[in-house]
Amino acid sequence: MRLHRLTVTAFGPFGRTQTVDFDELSAAGLFLLHGPTGAGKTSVLDAVCYALYGSVPGARQGGGQGTALRSDHAAPATRTEVTLDLTVAGRRLEIARQPPWERPKKRGTGTTLDKAQTWLREYDATAGAWKDLSRSHQEIGEEITRLLGMSREQFCQVVLLPQGDFARFLRADAEARGKLLGRLFDTRRFADVEKRLAERRRATEAQVRDGDAALLADAHRMQQAAGDAMRLPDLAPGEPGLAEAVVGAAAVARSTAREQLAVAECTLAAAESAQAATARALDDVRELARLQRRFAQAQERAALLEERTEGYRQAQQRMERARKAEAVAPALDLRETADAEHRRAAAAETHARAQLPETFADAGAAGLAAAARRAAEELGGLDSARRAERRLAELLDERAGLDRQERADADVLQEAQAWLDGWEETRTALQDRVDSAQQAASLAEQLAVRREPARQRLAAARLRDQLAEDTNKAVEQVRTAQAEVLRAKQHWLELKEQRLTGIAAELAAHLTDGEPCAVCGATEHPAPARKVAGHVDREAEEDALAAYQRADEQRAERERNLGVVREALAAATAEAGDTPTGQLAREVEELEEQYAQARRGAAELHAAQERLRQAGHEHERRVAARQEAAVRSAARVGHRERLESERAALEEELDRARGALDSVAARAAQLERRTALLTDAADAARAAEDTAQRLKDADARLSDAAFRAGFDTPRDAAAALLDDAAHRELQRRLDAWQTEEAAVRAVLAEADTAAAARQQPADLASAQLAADTAARRLRDAGSAHDAAARRCAELDRLSARATAAVRRLAPLREEYDRVARMAGLTAGTSADNERRMRLESYVLAARLEQVAAAATVRLRRMSSGRYTLVHSDDRTGRGRSGLGLHVVDAWTGRERDTATLSGGETFFASLALALGLADVVTDEAGGVRLDTLFIDEGFGSLDDQTLDEVLDVLDSLRERDRSVGIVSHVPDLRRRIHAQLEVVKGRSGSVLRQRGVG
Repeated sequence: MRLHRLTVTAFGPFGRTQTVDFDELSAAGLFLLHGPTGAGKTSVLDAVCYALYGSVPGARQGGGQGTALRSDHAAPATRTEVTLDLTVAGRRLEIARQPPWERPKKRGTGTTLDKAQTWLREYDATAGAWKDLSRSHQEIGEEITRLLGMSREQFCQVVLLPQGDFARFLRADAEARGKLLGRLFDTRRFADVEKRLAERRRATEAQVRDGDAALLADAHRMQQAAGDAMRLPDLAPGEPGLAEAVVGAAAVARSTAREQLAVAECTLAAAESAQAATARALDDVRELARLQRRFAQAQERAALLEERTEGYRQAQQRMERARKAEAVAPALDLRETADAEHRRAAAAETHARAQLPETFADAGAAGLAAAARRAAEELGGLDSARRAERRLAELLDERAGLDRQERADADVLQEAQAWLDGWEETRTALQDRVDSAQQAASLAEQLAVRREPARQRLAAARLRDQLAEDTNKAVEQVRTAQAEVLRAKQHWLELKEQRLTGIAAELAAHLTDGEPCAVCGATEHPAPARKVAGHVDREAEEDALAAYQRADEQRAERERNLGVVREALAAATAEAGDTPTGQLAREVEELEEQYAQARRGAAELHAAQERLRQAGHEHERRVAARQEAAVRSAARVGHRERLESERAALEEELDRARGALDSVAARAAQLERRTALLTDAADAARAAEDTAQRLKDADARLSDAAFRAGFDTPRDAAAALLDDAAHRELQRRLDAWQTEEAAVRAVLAEADTAAAARQQPADLASAQLAADTAARRLRDAGSAHDAAARRCAELDRLSARATAAVRRLAPLREEYDRVARMAGLTAGTSADNERRMRLESYVLAARLEQVAAAATVRLRRMSSGRYTLVHSDDRTGRGRSGLGLHVVDAWTGRERDTATLSGGETFFASLALALGLADVVTDEAGGVRLDTLFIDEGFGSLDDQTLDEVLDVLDSLRERDRSVGIVSHVPDLRRRIHAQLEVVKGRSGSVLRQRGVG
């Protein structure tokens, strides 16, 4: 950066326009800026800073956004302006800035505030002319900051070096030095490397965590399937060793599950054998109990018959006597009665058997009674099945609830996925609206800058047109006044000539005898001149002269008015140009319309940003909802499997209990009806057998009676019948006895019944309990075996998926480890980075070493070889290292902190450091060349010898085509430095004078 020319008007202490030719001052390499206190030396540097950045250092900026910069000595109509001509980054630029200006109103009284204005122009060497680049404050500020590579504060610290501020850089901490050096040496690429590595570390870490989270989800599923046989590692996603721990735990769980399956298979086989044995034993015990009951009942009946044998013999004897005495008719009646009873019993038996299944068509009364007892026993065993049926209904309700949850989560997933599928399009559209609104805001700002100048130009054009008419009127008035002056002058000259012609008569009128003549001096006046007609006297001449003077004054007044109007017209024309007023009005109208349209677009910025922010929140909520639904879906898998297992066991039990029917209640109703039907059928069968036997006996007795009575046919013996009631009663008793005796004899003759009677009494309750226990154990063993088999299959499937996931994650985890090590190393947080030095600090440390070396060359000369600046990378406390500065004292041989230097030593040490920094920045390819430096004060703290050495060092800078301006009060510097810029203050403001140049 090289300064060429600075022009200030009404700025600071400078009431009028002042110009500084830096090219002339820089020709000497070293120049002095001096002047009395308060004259405005620092204001020259403030003007340079204001031209570049639009503000001045520190508190001198004042309030009002620059209104305090205006000179109190300036005329009210003079506007404050600073123009700087410089070369930066190989480009010749001119920057002109005007701060806000409170000027008098052109019409009426009071003042109005004009906005700040800025112009940036670049010199085109090819065309040999300046071309406009921008009039936007923001664009110009950004362009200058980009070209210089420094903010205003950094520029003031490195280029202006105001009043020892660079000593603070000498004593600054590593972070402050790092910020300044980073901007000067353009080390953003190294910071970008740190940022990029950190971003890659976060991205790969997120991927590893996502993979580990999926792996942990599979591990939780395996733990759910394995039960207590698997223990998960106490590690979070992303922690080392998680994959190996999960794979190891899965292997242990699979081995345990297989062992449990083998045990379950053995248990199931043993339970099946035990159940079959107990079932057979139960059937045997039931049959034994039935035979023992049958034999016991037959013995009781035989004993009863034995007790009634005597009664039977007496009845038989009575019957025999009755047969002899009675007619055969009663026997016939008995036979008819027995036949009717047998027919009714047979019909009842036929009707009862019709209600039974075909399997009971050939069963006898005993078989039907046994079937009825078995049905009753089965009916009593349905209580457990009823409980199982109620539990099955509860399971079905629970599973329906799971289905409803699954459908709800599916709807959530579908809705979230549908929304997320359009997220990028939605976000792009919202971002486009934000960008459009931002562009409209930027355009509105640019148009706002152009509005006021356009309005002023239109007002100036309208004023120009009005002043043009006023000028024409004023010219006509001047012409009229000039003609009137010529007429009045001609009239005055004519009267004056006439008076001179008749002046003798006017003098003669004042002659007195004896008094000398004013013309000839004679005391005698023999023939005085006489006035002629039309004589012009002195009063008439003076009246004509006064009229001429009045006309001339009026002409001069009108010429002055014409000058004022023409001057105003020239000013208005200079401001408005030659563009017609109508065209300017149309341009202003178009500009206002564009500005209003841009404002309307910019007004949408907040709403667009809010919609974009709300859409981002909605995106996060949708992603979270999708993840939560997936987690709930995974949790339902195990629950559903447990329900299915229990449902299968219950349905198996109910299938056995229900048989072919739909429900246990239906089965119970069926058994109740079957028991009733079997009981009725057994009773009917026994009745039919009894009546058949009685009918057979009646036939036999009738034949016997007839034979004994000596009748050829039973019809012939009808007359010998006994009393009906007595005969029937006696015959019934005889028949019952005979029937019972026959039945008892038949039962007692059965071999299996007799064998059963000889055995121990049957324990039916114990056998039933053993059978129920064996059946329950079989069901439990089957359920355990099925669960173990499903557990093994599920663990094998999940283990295979987890193993595949671990293989897929291995390269990503290796990349994460590598990137994390690099990111930690460049960020200074790694244990391998012993000094905790960031990559950018490491590069800047190298640059600081160069700066210290370059500064040492001058510092040794300034300190007569005593001091040397060295870079230190020692850590301070728990902070990071890399940007420390120490000074080595050659007199003591010790290295110490720069804070121990005295005031003068601190000044020339910081000066040397500043010059060294400028050298290194200039030599750095990516840095900014600093060809003009200013040093403000500090020389008064040096003795004569040190001052000579410092000036020799500064004077040597011309070898690098660099100039240094020294701002100082020290009188001795005026003798030592010939090129000078003097600030002279006065009552009407300060002025600048250049000496010893050109």
